[in-house]
Amino acid sequence: MTFDDTAIDWLASTLAEAAGAEIMPRFHRLGGGDVRQKTSAADLVTEADVSAERLITAKLRERYPTAMIVGEEACSDNPALLDGLGDADLAFTIDPVDGTFNFASGVPLFGVMLGVVVRGETVAGIIHDPVGKDWLIGARGAGSHIRHAHGNLEKVRVAAPVPISGMTGSVSWQYMAEPERSRLARNQTKILSQFAYRCAAHEYRLLASGHAHFVVYNKLMPWDHLPGVLIHAEAGGHAARFDASAYLPSDVGGGLLVAPDRESWRELRSELWAQ
Repeated sequence: MTFDDTAIDWLASTLAEAAGAEIMPRFHRLGGGDVRQKTSAADLVTEADVSAERLITAKLRERYPTAMIVGEEACSDNPALLDGLGDADLAFTIDPVDGTFNFASGVPLFGVMLGVVVRGETVAGIIHDPVGKDWLIGARGAGSHIRHAHGNLEKVRVAAPVPISGMTGSVSWQYMAEPERSRLARNQTKILSQFAYRCAAHEYRLLASGHAHFVVYNKLMPWDHLPGVLIHAEAGGHAARFDASAYLPSDVGGGLLVAPDRESWRELRSELWAQ
C-alpha cells in the first residue's frame, strides 16, 4: 500500500491511541524499573517509550507491510535500522516519547512524533501532544495546522522576521565540541530571550505557530527532526544545516539551524558563530 494524504487522519489517530494506551497511564506512575539510562543521566528511556513504539510499529506494519520503519528505541538497540532511510520507497520515523527526560520527571512537556518519507523526501509530519490531546500536522504542499481536541483546524504560520536582537530562540550548545560550544553559548546573549524545553516536539510547535523564531540543533536523528522541519517549512519557515545545505532524511550530522526565513537564517548563522 502506498502513502497518500488521506492516511494522515489514520496516522494521527494511531499516535493518539498509543498515547492513550501506553504513555499517559504511566505518566506520574513510573516505577523504579520503568526508567533506564541510555548514554547518560540526561538520556533516558522508559517503559512508555518502548511500549508506545511497539504499538505504533505494529499498526504501521499491518497497514504498510513493505514500508521501512525507523523507531528511536529500535534503532537504539540496532543502529543499522537507519541504513537506507534516504532511499526507501516509503518509510516512517517514530519518536514514541519525545522529551523522555521531562516525562520521567513528571513535567508535562513531551510529545509523540512521526515522519513520513517517500523516496528520500519528507512528505508529512505529525506531532501529537498527549497532554493537550491535539496534533500539529504538516503535509508537503498543503500547509501546517493544529488539529484541536474539539476537532477544529487552525492554520499555523512562523513568526515574522525581526532583527536578531528581537528574536527568541534556543541554542543546544551542550551537544557541541569546543570552541563552537563556548562561542554559541556566548553569542546567544545577542538575542532577546531564550527557551530550552528539552523537547523538540514542543520547540517545533513553538516555532511553527509563530511564538518563537529559531532553534539551533547539533544532534540530528531523523525521529527528532524530520516531522518538525517539514511542519515548519509548510508554515513558511526555512531550515538548513550549518553549511547551508538542505537537511535530508539521510542526514545524521552537520547541525541544523531553523529560522523564519532565509535572510533570518543568514543573520543568525553569521551572528551566533561570530568570533
